[in-house]
Amino acid sequence: MGLLTNKVERSQIKPGDHIYTYRAVFAYSHHGIFVGGSKVVHFRPERNLNAEASSDSYDSMSCPTFPDCGFRQPDSGVVLSCLDCFLKNGSLYCFEYGVTPSVFLAKLRGGTCTTAASDPPETVVHRAMYLLQNGFGNYDIFQNNCEDFALYCKSGLLIADRLGVGRSGQASSVIGAPLAAILSSPLKLLMPSPVGVATVTAGMYCMSRYATDIGVRTDVIKVAVEDLAVNLGWQDIPEEEKAGDSEASNRLLANNVSLI
Repeated sequence: MGLLTNKVERSQIKPGDHIYTYRAVFAYSHHGIFVGGSKVVHFRPERNLNAEASSDSYDSMSCPTFPDCGFRQPDSGVVLSCLDCFLKNGSLYCFEYGVTPSVFLAKLRGGTCTTAASDPPETVVHRAMYLLQNGFGNYDIFQNNCEDFALYCKSGLLIADRLGVGRSGQASSVIGAPLAAILSSPLKLLMPSPVGVATVTAGMYCMSRYATDIGVRTDVIKVAVEDLAVNLGWQDIPEEEKAGDSEASNRLLANNVSLI
């Protein structure tokens, strides 16, 4: 990985890595957690899953290599897919953690890195497999999307104020770009040079991205995956149900590790 691109080869990724690929000619990126055995756990809108299920796009019968490709719990957007189905012929990229502020600001596109540190790979994989069994709430493009899912699995961090923007760098970019343009528009009266205005706008855009990064925000809290549903008010999970779900996720994890 370099400063300009996070593109990697399949042989370079390891269980617990946060990976992503671009969709719709680089219009947006889709994120997930590589759990080993050529498998990825990722989060998608449930309505898209239901639509694709009807066309067998993500049905296990359409993946001859892995019978469990497309596994998900009912009414959940968290899916287990093989790496081929996750990429959909796209290139493979690896999200960076623990980058310096200068590197973060140098990467103009959001959704590629964070200053936050990653937890150990085994913890990351455990969170992903647990959420595969228990879900990650309702999908929201700005506050609870695929990048938010992967960021939580890697760091265990949640935004305490759910009224603000989520952890996603892509969402911050979408909001930050128009905001920077609006804030810099009065400067057009003071700066006759279009280059000067463009430079100031770009600077405001980068700073708005940096201010919303989970590594520098002050409204983030560390939440254990077993307490996630209760903490966010999704549901009140009985202890015996937690234990059963944990055993199920451990069995899935053991099957994936045996394929590495």
